[in-house]
Amino acid sequence: MILDLYNYWVVIFLMMSGFYTLIASNHLIKKIVGLNIFQSSVFMLYISMGKVAGGTAPIAAEGIDTYSNPLPHVLILTAIVVGIATTSLALALVIRIKESYDTVQENEILELDRISDEETQA
Repeated sequence: MILDLYNYWVVIFLMMSGFYTLIASNHLIKKIVGLNIFQSSVFMLYISMGKVAGGTAPIAAEGIDTYSNPLPHVLILTAIVVGIATTSLALALVIRIKESYDTVQENEILELDRISDEETQA
C-alpha cells in the first residue's frame, strides 16, 4: 500500500525540503531555490492527482469509458509560467539588494538596516 503511493512520498519529501530551505537559510539565493523546490512539489502533486489509471485523453471514441481529467495539467502550465515570473523577479530583486548592500545574507542586511536607522535617529 505504501509503495503504491510513492509519488506522494516524493511530493512530501520535496515539499518539506523546499520549505525547510526557505525557512532555515539566510542566503537569499538559497531561499529562491527552496521556493522553486516547493513549487515543483506542488506541480507534481497536481499532476499525479490528475492521472487516472487506465484513463485516456478526453476524446470521444467507441469503447472508451475512462478518461483522465486534463484540467490539472492545464492549471500546472499556468503555474509554471507564474513560477518562472516569480523566480525572475526574485532574482532581479536579489541583484538590486546585492548592489545596495554588498551582501545577500538576510541577517547582514537586517543588521545594516538597523545600523542605518540608528544613525538616522541620532
